Amino acid sequence: MKIVVVGGTGLIGSQVVALVRDRGHEAVAASPSTGVDTVTGQGLAQVLDGADVVVDVSNSPSFDTEPALDFFTRSARHLSEAEKEAGVRHHVTLSIVGVDRVPDYGYYRAKVAQEEAVRDSGVPFSIVRATQFFEFVAPVMDMSTENGRVRLPSTRLRPMASADVASAVTETALGEPSYGVRDIAGPEVHRLDRLGEITLAVRPDGRGVVTDETAGLFAGMPDGALIGDDTAHRAATRYEDWLRHGQPPSRATDRSGH
Repeated sequence: MKIVVVGGTGLIGSQVVALVRDRGHEAVAASPSTGVDTVTGQGLAQVLDGADVVVDVSNSPSFDTEPALDFFTRSARHLSEAEKEAGVRHHVTLSIVGVDRVPDYGYYRAKVAQEEAVRDSGVPFSIVRATQFFEFVAPVMDMSTENGRVRLPSTRLRPMASADVASAVTETALGEPSYGVRDIAGPEVHRLDRLGEITLAVRPDGRGVVTDETAGLFAGMPDGALIGDDTAHRAATRYEDWLRHGQPPSRATDRSGH
C-alpha cells in the first residue's frame, strides 16, 4: 500500500511516515521541501501516482482567519482533484476536537471549512479530530510571557502526546474510510494555567504563572469545547509522565499543535 503523507516532514507527519513504514507499507512525505505544494497544486500529480491513501496533516503558516481559510480550502480543493485523478481510495484529514464549537475563532472556522471540503470532495474519507498536543504547551507559554510571568487563562484542555496522535492517524489510514469523525484525546483534563504550573514545576526556569482569562490563543473559548465528550478515544500518556520521561517541550512555536 502506498500512503502519501501531506505535511509529512512536520511534527505529526514525520511520525506517521515512520509508523507506516514500520507496518511494512510505502510512505511518501509530501511538503514544500520535497517539491509538493498543495496551495498551488505543484507536484501533486507526481507524488499521488499509484497512491492508495492520502493523509493530510499539513497546517496553515498563519493563525489569522483569511490566510488560514485560503490555505485550507485551496489545499483541499487541489488535493481532491489530484486524488480523483490518481484513483486514491481513502483520504484522512487531521482536525481539532471541538472545532465546530468555536465559531468566533477564525483559525477554527478555517478548519471547519477544510472538513466541509473533504466531505464534499467525492473521495472516501475519514476525519480524525485531536485535542491540543503536549508539544504545544511550551510555545503557548512563551507567547504569553511578559516580565517573567506567564499569563494563561483557566481554559480546560485534555491534551495528548503527538506520538499518540500519530498512532491514531496511522491506524485510521490503514483502515477503511469511515465517512465520519473520530475524536481522540488525552487521559486527563487540565486547566491551561495549571498546565503551565506543572511544566514549570518539572522544568523550572524562573518564570511564574498568573491566571489571566484574557491572555493568549485560548482566552474566551467556550467551557468544555476543547476536551471532547465520552465518545472520544482516550490516549494513555499523561502530561507529567511525558515531561519527565518523554520528549521535552520545544521552546520554538510549532503550528502543528492546534
